[in-house]
Amino acid sequence: MKTIAFHNLGCKVNAYETDVMMQNLQKKGWQVVPFDQPADVYVVNTCTVTNIADRKSRQMLHRAKKTNPDAVVVAVGCYVETDPEGVEKDPAVDLAIGTNRKGQIAEIIGEYLRKRAGEDATAAQDASAPADDFLPEKAEGGADGCIHGGKKKPDKTLGGLTMDDIRHHPAYESMMLQTPGRTRADVKIQDGCNQFCSYCIIPYARGRVRSRRPEEVVEEVKGLAAQGVREVVITGIHIGSYGLDWEDISYNQAGAGNAALLSLLRAVADVEGIERIRLGSLEPRVMSEAFVAAIAEEPKICPHFHLSLQSGCDSVLARMNRHYTAAEFLAAVDRLRRYYDRPALTTDVIVGFPGETDEEFEESRRFLETVNFYEIHVFPYSRRHGTVADQMPGQITEAVKAQRSRILQEMTIRQAAAYRRSFLGGDEVIFPEEHITEREILRRTQMAYGKKRDDRNGESVRNSVSGPDPESNAALTEYLTGHTARYLPVLVPAASLRGDCAAGRSLKVRLVEVREGTPWCIGRAIS
Repeated sequence: MKTIAFHNLGCKVNAYETDVMMQNLQKKGWQVVPFDQPADVYVVNTCTVTNIADRKSRQMLHRAKKTNPDAVVVAVGCYVETDPEGVEKDPAVDLAIGTNRKGQIAEIIGEYLRKRAGEDATAAQDASAPADDFLPEKAEGGADGCIHGGKKKPDKTLGGLTMDDIRHHPAYESMMLQTPGRTRADVKIQDGCNQFCSYCIIPYARGRVRSRRPEEVVEEVKGLAAQGVREVVITGIHIGSYGLDWEDISYNQAGAGNAALLSLLRAVADVEGIERIRLGSLEPRVMSEAFVAAIAEEPKICPHFHLSLQSGCDSVLARMNRHYTAAEFLAAVDRLRRYYDRPALTTDVIVGFPGETDEEFEESRRFLETVNFYEIHVFPYSRRHGTVADQMPGQITEAVKAQRSRILQEMTIRQAAAYRRSFLGGDEVIFPEEHITEREILRRTQMAYGKKRDDRNGESVRNSVSGPDPESNAALTEYLTGHTARYLPVLVPAASLRGDCAAGRSLKVRLVEVREGTPWCIGRAIS
């Protein structure tokens, strides 16, 4: 049996697409093995959001080739789109697949192996479907490739077969997740972005907005529910633009409150077996009075909203090309809090954006203090070649970015703990996810909360996180994990459980403790 290994980098959309690619190849008879083990083929689903992400993508491609020099190494996705010349020159990469061809990876790999082996088209069936299943007109005119080991090595894109024109003539690529293996699953509803924020390369890596037909989304959700999924996370590159491409209007022309998105959410809510719908990242402009009022009427939609802010200072927002003001953002927050009891509001913030003065950072910090988010994901600005911001004057030093990051990280740890404490003594429902030990909890907490930046040189070091000795018996104490509707992570001591707590069955718990300095709440199972 042929073996294949996957490594995913980047966003939730990439994670969803990796799951589908893995599923499709397993259906064709491939055995998936860990990425650090020898394999016949390695697939790296790349990320290109920053220069650092590009570097990590290259590192993983090279690591795969080093693990097995004879393997076929496949670069997939955003990095392929934004640096085709680099991919072409990289000796570690054998095959390159663009953002809009991931759903056909099994067929593409089969065709590549056929060409490399010099066999006729029927041999491709051993690995996957024949090449005739997709774009045969491009395959017929493809490049012959170069001589390698006495045989012709195929062109990395099979003569353009593995790429698509996502910037000018995009079409949504159909992908369907069927075997999630857990009670919560991401569901991709659209791809691409037309916003062109000054720091972002994604419109070039993902192309223009293209939306998935609602009937296909509902079909996927029904299939997931039949597999035991109880919660779906609606995700995409810019889900606030869902459906606008069908009417050929811009996000700014449409105004706030996307009717197509609202209609889709209602259709998903009607699927039997789905008990929770969680929304991916949205901009505040979507949260109009009408939209918030409508989603508040649907009890399956979780009171957990990720509103992308990036800065609480209007002058910085303007340089970022974000199209809203801090006051407009605050109005959206106020609407959500009027319609929901203690909604979990999370956000992203970039510190050290080009030209950000001490006064602008302080204005942003005060705004974040006022909003009082559940969680703030803090990102030091990272330059990305090909963006407007990369050429802006006033680039901030790494030391200043690190200092500002630490200020906001300390704020969000404090605010998050207070938010979690507000639910102590209350009853919540979780869907059991996994059993983990105290030792694993400590490791995860260390990874998430043990990072800090040294102000003097900007290098990462670790804070210590309190917990039992990893080698002690206490470290073996077992817990069941799950999340509340507001996405509070809960640990339930296994010793307190009664009966069967299988995945897919809801469990009612009472929150009795917040572990300070960690993201965890402790819950006790109640009848």
